[in-house]
Amino acid sequence: MLLIDYFDDLERDVCRKINGLSRAPVVREFFAAVSKLGDYSAYVILGLVCAADERVHGPTLLAQSVITAAVGVAVYKLLKERLVRERPFIRHGDIVCRTAPLDRYSFPSGHTLHAVSFAILFGNALPELLWILLPFVILVGASRVILGLHYPSDVAVGALLGASLALLSERCAQALGYSVWA
Repeated sequence: MLLIDYFDDLERDVCRKINGLSRAPVVREFFAAVSKLGDYSAYVILGLVCAADERVHGPTLLAQSVITAAVGVAVYKLLKERLVRERPFIRHGDIVCRTAPLDRYSFPSGHTLHAVSFAILFGNALPELLWILLPFVILVGASRVILGLHYPSDVAVGALLGASLALLSERCAQALGYSVWA
């Protein structure tokens, strides 16, 4: 895996600098909390809030969200198992892990994938939530690098995959005649 090793080494310095921010307890605790919210709890709450809004067809939005999330899990797990990129804190001794990882490998970031896909789905249903969703997406992606769990490229590819899956989900729902609007 010489290509992965090349990118690991290429991103090492930027990872180390970003991870250095986690030395401050307030930064570490804040981003650990953001990362924990990105495990799913925030999406369940936001999904239920969106589905309860009278302007939204709740069952369609919830079904679309669950299906998109399941496909996202399958895609990122397949990629992680095939590409086996070690996490930065494993590969580089000067990068510190600040919270327990959910699995072993780094590429792509599943947290970022889901943050982006849910932001698109929920933002499409209720655009006024974008002022909450967009900063949360940025914070989730940043948390993964700050906490030593991912390289910036893991986060970038996770975001690209999440956007692609959400947009594909929107297109499929439209093609099948489903709409999240009541």
